[in-house]
Amino acid sequence: MSDRSHRHDITELVEPKHHRAEIVFGVASFVIALILLSQIEGQTSWVKGQPFTKQPAFWSIVSIVGMTIFGTLELYFSWRRNASGRGDSILGEVAAWAYPLEYVAWFMVYVWLVPLAGYLPTTMIFCVLLACRLGYRGARMVLAAALTGAATVVIFKSLLAVKIPGGVVYEYLPAAIRNFMILYL
Repeated sequence: MSDRSHRHDITELVEPKHHRAEIVFGVASFVIALILLSQIEGQTSWVKGQPFTKQPAFWSIVSIVGMTIFGTLELYFSWRRNASGRGDSILGEVAAWAYPLEYVAWFMVYVWLVPLAGYLPTTMIFCVLLACRLGYRGARMVLAAALTGAATVVIFKSLLAVKIPGGVVYEYLPAAIRNFMILYL
């Protein structure tokens, strides 16, 4: 590593690149800190006769006051850096922060569908869909995703005996198959 690139790495550590969307984080941390600070009295308890540092609320107060101080500082410095007008788009950066919410939506749909379609079919279908969503579209990868889903169901439902309700579609199966599916898959 050359001396010049080494200096560049140290500069990035000491003075990281400013992102204009830091103001969103600053506002959020400040507002959350104020909300928590406003709830201290109603959400914590005080024991008579105990010294201040032994109170059940002591560490909650220390952390929330610290969060308020640092949230205020983050808001101030983000505001000051944004005043220079340099940096990337706020909306673009916030959109990048929101990308993981797609997977929260996938999970919520999965949780909603399991009681309707059953644990085995839903898990296998979602494993395949998520593999395709991540760019794995080859036949071997799709098969691997489906087998991973099936193995997950067998491990959780059969071997670990995790209680997961059977799907509504299982009711349309013949009695012996329905009982097997509800108990083991």
